[in-house]
Amino acid sequence: MEWIKPYFPLAHGVPRVDDRRILSGIFYVIRNGLQWKDAPKAYGPHKTLYNRFIRWGRLGVFDRIFVALTEQAGRSKRLMIDATHLKAHRTAASLLKKGLFPAISDGQKAD
Repeated sequence: MEWIKPYFPLAHGVPRVDDRRILSGIFYVIRNGLQWKDAPKAYGPHKTLYNRFIRWGRLGVFDRIFVALTEQAGRSKRLMIDATHLKAHRTAASLLKKGLFPAISDGQKAD
């Protein structure tokens, strides 16, 4: 945590909820494919997790952290994240059967 602490934005005014707890909550939600509202209470309010994730994403906080960690590990600056653990919505299979994904189903255009 000490390595990435300098990359977090500074708090202005009211002290923020613990960055470590929020970051852990964000990772937990993403890793388990949960909705924000289903995050365990131990990580703080789900709205805080979501807002911090969106804000930090827009500010490039995660990009800077990933670059710094890969540089410290002596690896290239390119980082790839595999998202194959994410689940498709249950209607995805039925939409494919109905031909609503023409580019991957049968190659015909949908009307």
